[in-house]
Amino acid sequence: MLAINVSNLELEPDPLRPDQIVSGTPEVSGKVLWESRDGKRCRGIWQITPGVARDIEGDEIFVVTSGRATVERQDTGEIIELAPGMVAILDAGAPTLWTVHETLRKAYQIDYFESD
Repeated sequence: MLAINVSNLELEPDPLRPDQIVSGTPEVSGKVLWESRDGKRCRGIWQITPGVARDIEGDEIFVVTSGRATVERQDTGEIIELAPGMVAILDAGAPTLWTVHETLRKAYQIDYFESD
């Protein structure tokens, strides 16, 4: 069993690659709380500061605990607005553009299974 306070958990820097940053100076940090033995599933806390960044998503479900962001799926144009208390599901392989308005923190589970 595990219980933590998401709001004040100390996170570790996880720098973005320069080609991921579109504008501003977004900084990413996180902490893996659990990982499967085969490394194909993990659960943790992730945070990003304001700015705009690109990503390729894993198969993920998360709940936003603080902050605000707009996420655009670049191949379909679908847009979601994230705010505290929201749950979101991202599809593996989806190219996304994250516009972070206020430092966003989320608790997540991500699966790294190969798609069929």
